[in-house]
Amino acid sequence: MTTRTDPSAAPQQAGGRGPADFLWGVATSAYQIEGAAFEDGRTASIWDTFSRVPGAVFGGHNGDTACDHYHRMPEDVALIAGLGVDSYRFSLSWPRIQPGGRGPANARGLAFYDRLVDRLLDHGILPWVTLYHWDLPQELEDAGGWPARDTAHRFADYAEIAMGALGDRVHWWTTLNEPWCSAVLGYETGRHAPGRQDRADSLAAVHHLLLGHGLAAQRLRACAPAGAPEPPQVGITLNTTHAIPARPTEADRAAARRADGIGTRLYTDPLVLGRYPADVLEALAAEGLALPVRDGDLETIAQPLDFLGVNYYTSQYVSGVAEDGRAPDGRPVTRAVPQGHPVTAMDWEIVPDGLADHLVRLDRDYPGIPLYVTENGAAFDDADDADGAVRDDDRTAYLAEHIAAVARARAAGADVRGYFAWSLMDNFEWGYGYEKRFGIVHVDYRTQRRTVKQSGRWFAEHVRSARERSGPPAAGADGPDGTAES
Repeated sequence: MTTRTDPSAAPQQAGGRGPADFLWGVATSAYQIEGAAFEDGRTASIWDTFSRVPGAVFGGHNGDTACDHYHRMPEDVALIAGLGVDSYRFSLSWPRIQPGGRGPANARGLAFYDRLVDRLLDHGILPWVTLYHWDLPQELEDAGGWPARDTAHRFADYAEIAMGALGDRVHWWTTLNEPWCSAVLGYETGRHAPGRQDRADSLAAVHHLLLGHGLAAQRLRACAPAGAPEPPQVGITLNTTHAIPARPTEADRAAARRADGIGTRLYTDPLVLGRYPADVLEALAAEGLALPVRDGDLETIAQPLDFLGVNYYTSQYVSGVAEDGRAPDGRPVTRAVPQGHPVTAMDWEIVPDGLADHLVRLDRDYPGIPLYVTENGAAFDDADDADGAVRDDDRTAYLAEHIAAVARARAAGADVRGYFAWSLMDNFEWGYGYEKRFGIVHVDYRTQRRTVKQSGRWFAEHVRSARERSGPPAAGADGPDGTAES
């Protein structure tokens, strides 16, 4: 893979830190890094089950150990502090906090997050909690999973437990991470846990995930500790589709509209506008499908959003005609068309301009909601130097180009207030197991040795220099010291 831009030039390209409310952060998720899968009362999640299905995950890998963060958390927090970021976005493990997804809290599981939050605050790092990053307790899946309405209510109960334990110190709460992935990859294509393949179930999951968000948002606000210094900031993170017509034709514009409808507006419209998009409902009805909406559901879903998290990795160019050039016959064609851009190790095209355009579009169509880029990063095949350093020119360039895109979106008026690099460290990459590496910190899975990559060093330096252009650095902004071992 060749480097597309000179990383040494990137800090000048990427713009300043901006106003005081702009956050720099790194992100992870529980199942991908924690390990300790069956310790201290944690029960199985759908990923524990799915990863044991032959052929479901590359190499038969699973998250039993992952990055062993559960045991190495203090060293990992020190590593985060060494990067000098403002915030750490992490998810809670539902089956660790509430085994089985019902009933009382697991004190030993909560104690881990209690220690994590305290240690982050001790280092001057803002904890940013995600309640759900795909690790549904297996017992709830056995009872129907997200296609079952009851799961939304169980999610609200879990949210209340988390708020009761951490709400005196945690003020930033994301309900769901990428409900599109949970619903579509989990229940329609079967590529993710729980591995089901039923389009009607997938659509039911879409609605009940959004309903769960609304119910959880209500519960988080209602149960916030009275003595908390500020009310909770509640939002959701989406991997919305940035769809671009492959050609300036009516067929391709229509295809892009369809892709935008099923990948973006199916989520953003009910969350912000309190309604599902009419064109998407009509298209579903033509397939004999419908969302299981009940009276009052849309009002519940459309709780006020304190922020909208945006996860961005690539853009999608789409065509409305078949690959052989014929016009659609019957069901409309919505076909992805590669544009020949450089690609990551995931074979995803690198389109930084798409991030800028998409942020501007979201700000325009859903005004008044602060935006945070809650995930952005890339998998590449990293090369270890003889001295043990990890050079990743491509990832460094990717981050620089996309941070510059955020600056352009802000210059165009989009209310973007933060950027979180994905991921803090290499980890269990879902169906790809440990084959794909997204981290700005390298993990040797045999020894669990952490090594800050070139991209991590660049990111830390960029955060430091950006702060210098807008004010004094925050506590813990020293540069990374290269490795952290325990």
